[in-house]
Amino acid sequence: MRTYYAKPQDIERKWYIIDAADQVLGRLAVKAADILRGKNKTMFTPSVDTGDYVIVVNAEKVRVTGKKADQKTYANYSGYPGGLKIKSYSEMMAKKPTYIIEHAVRGMIPHTKLGDAIVKKLKVYAGADHPHTAQSPEPITI
Repeated sequence: MRTYYAKPQDIERKWYIIDAADQVLGRLAVKAADILRGKNKTMFTPSVDTGDYVIVVNAEKVRVTGKKADQKTYANYSGYPGGLKIKSYSEMMAKKPTYIIEHAVRGMIPHTKLGDAIVKKLKVYAGADHPHTAQSPEPITI
């Protein structure tokens, strides 16, 4: 019995679309990360990018549970003294709603060169419109 090892040229990539309207942020991010990484395929290989493309629409309508809307923060540090900037979830949702989903999914993907290549296949849009209709994405329900 030999272990199957996926080769990059053998991988067929599909496109999936997820509607984030009234979806819980964490559950949506887990589903997107699994598809991006390729864990939903039988040919999954940890050291090869076997994942598919994921489009997330309606990012501005995603929700969080509990008190996270008031307590969750996003920090950005420039590296200089006094360069720490902290924004709350509500501030970030008003300014950049796409960043919230990108940040959550990025945290669930390996922080390596492979992870950088995987996260490039994530496309997040604040509204319901997206420019990827030519790829005919399959809808995913959560």
